Amino acid sequence: MKAVRCKDWGPIDQLVIEDLPELVPGAGEVVVDVNAAGVNFPDVLTVQGKYQVRPALPFTPGNEFAGTVRAVGAGVSGYAPGQRVIGFTRTGAFAEQALAPSESLMPMPPGMDFDTAAAITLTYGTSHHAVVDRAALQPGETMLVLGAAGGVGLAAIEIGKALGARVIAAASSDEKLAICREHGADAVINYEKEDLREALKAATDGRGPDVIYDPVGGKYSEPALRSIAWRGRHLVVGFAAGEIPKLPWNLMLLKGASVVGVFWGDFVRKEPAANLAAMRQMLGWMAEGKLKPLVSARYKLEDTARALNDMAARKVTGKVVICP
Repeated sequence: MKAVRCKDWGPIDQLVIEDLPELVPGAGEVVVDVNAAGVNFPDVLTVQGKYQVRPALPFTPGNEFAGTVRAVGAGVSGYAPGQRVIGFTRTGAFAEQALAPSESLMPMPPGMDFDTAAAITLTYGTSHHAVVDRAALQPGETMLVLGAAGGVGLAAIEIGKALGARVIAAASSDEKLAICREHGADAVINYEKEDLREALKAATDGRGPDVIYDPVGGKYSEPALRSIAWRGRHLVVGFAAGEIPKLPWNLMLLKGASVVGVFWGDFVRKEPAANLAAMRQMLGWMAEGKLKPLVSARYKLEDTARALNDMAARKVTGKVVICP
């Protein structure tokens, strides 16, 4: 079977395609024929050696996929060859076959296509964990979403609306903000053209947002935090801008605010039952039409490096997938 391989940390273009032996499941494991694999910003950081967790070299990047069960290992119940599943794994998704523990899989809902199924695990899982679990966003509250046209950003907008909140989307172009409007944003800010603090004052009648969803970092984190409402919660989701901000702690004191870390990967591993409950809630919202994942582009396996470079250059809206 063909797989993308990372043999050393560094430029994305060093990735290669190799023929590897077909995967064999061990006890409690399942091998899946991959129909689609979601691309995420942590994949970029992992290949570059900049992510919180470094896999042993060489490895196959990619950690979310959808496909058909090929084989099951000893002790696996509830899954059988031919079954359509959604999966999450630390590495290995950018390949024709993926291996995952059975507890990292869930059946695909009837009628869902593989591209959509591959696009929901990490982005919607991260945003649900952030918005529902870590921020406890309430109906009637206001949430600001930075980098709102990306995969996690659009997911955060939709989840915020499903909870009954008002959502302000901030992004770097009018084209991206139009997409945010389509996914439910109540107000939009182009932070390349507008002063973020002044725009937030106008959009919130001077009160500021109750929750800030921040997957960007860099130069926008501090002005957003300075605008936060009393008892606000600033969610640290990631650093797509490349720079980890150094925030003045006195801002949290003056606003009675909290800066809250969001690490969905460890949440999945340490609280699997809570993550499964979150996924079930979101699948219910999808059935009701409240969540509508946007898959904006599809790449062949041999174009994986291009997909990751597009992600690194912030050319991606919504989600993109690899189709082996």
